Parts: sequence; structure tokens; C-alpha cells
Amino acid sequence: MPTTTERFVNTTASLRDELVGQGRRVQAMVDAAFEAIFLASSDRAAWVVAHDDIVDAVDVALERSCVELLTEATGSGAQLSESQLRLVLTIVKVNNELERTADVAVELAEMVLSSKVMAGNGGQCLPDTFRVMANSVLGIVRDVNSSVEQLDPALANIVLQSQHAVTAFKDAVLRSAEIKLARNEMTADFAFSLHEIATACEIIADHCSNIAEQVIYLTTGAVVRHGHSSWERVHSTKTAG
Repeated sequence: MPTTTERFVNTTASLRDELVGQGRRVQAMVDAAFEAIFLASSDRAAWVVAHDDIVDAVDVALERSCVELLTEATGSGAQLSESQLRLVLTIVKVNNELERTADVAVELAEMVLSSKVMAGNGGQCLPDTFRVMANSVLGIVRDVNSSVEQLDPALANIVLQSQHAVTAFKDAVLRSAEIKLARNEMTADFAFSLHEIATACEIIADHCSNIAEQVIYLTTGAVVRHGHSSWERVHSTKTAG
């Protein structure tokens, strides 16, 4: 019969697999949300909204499993290493960030369903800069999921650096909207919608950056935080295994 420590190791491996699956699920939702916007597709938007319940259910199940695992381990006096504890905490934190990312994808989808992004015009009024920004966000979601699956701190660091590009794209989109508003080439309602979408993109990138921080902490023991203009290591544990 496996010991408590052995069950801990086996269960955390299973939970990490579930977390990877959740990441893929959320990535599909973000992808579909942008498709819904570009194609003015209510079907794709409805698909995103429908899948939110699945993400929520997995989110709750994962967190409950982590609590039960730690409760069993502490109750039996199991000798757990710092890295084992960090892994469980990372699963909980990443799980939460993924659920919140899915919520943003739903908000984007609901904009399509409410015609706030002028559904029916095939996305013709969306600026090219927004398309580039959306592709950048999708790349960040993909890369951060890969960093979680592969426990790759180098890839997680790339995600952190990519966040700045999303912010720059957002600023470019908003500047362009202001110019078009001044020239009466864009309605105020559509400009506001662009602002909402660009902000949602930035929020998704922020959630991914939080996940990347956790991957770096788990694999290296380093705590990184965003400074004035760059990411900085503010603390490093002695054992990073």
C-alpha cells in the first residue's frame, strides 16, 4: 500500500495533468472569442459562453483536490519537501488565473452576442493593429500553457517580456481610435468597444504573466515582479528543486 508521501507525489502528478488540460481548454476559449470578433460569429461566441461552466467546474474540483491533498498530508505528518509544497501552491494559483482568463474570454464573446463589436460586418471595421495584438495575446496564452506543461522557466520569461508588446499594441489601438473619432471616421460607441476589447487583451496578458511568475518560482525558486519598466528578481529561495 502506498505511503502518504507516495500518494502525494502520485496525486500532484495527476493534478498537474488536469491543470494542463484546463490550460488547453481556456486557450481554446480565448481563440474562439477572437474568432467570434473577427468573423462576427454568434455561434463561436455562444460556444465560448457554453464552455465557461466546464472551466468553472474543473476550477472548483482542482482547488478542492489540492485542499484535500494538503489536509491528508499534514494530518498524517508526512514529510514534504519545499518543492512539493510549492508545486501544490502553484497548481492552486495557476488554476485561479486560468479561470479568470476564461472569464475575460466570455466577456469578449458576450460583446459579440450583444452586437457591441458590430456583429455582421465581418470585422471590417477592426483596425489592423488590433488583429496583431490579438495574435500576440494568443501566442502568450499558448506559450504560458507550454511553460506550465514543460515546467520551462525560459519560456515563462518570454511570456513576461511579451506582455509589454500587448500594452504597446493597446496604446496604438487607442491612439488610432482617438484620431478617427476626431475625424468623424469612427463612432463613439465603436471606439468605446475597441477600448473594451483592447483592455480585455491586456488583462489576459496580465493573467498569463501571473502564471509565468508561478512557473519561474516553482522551477527556480525565484520571485519576480514587474518594476518600473522591466521584470525584476526580488527574492530567491535557497532550494529550487
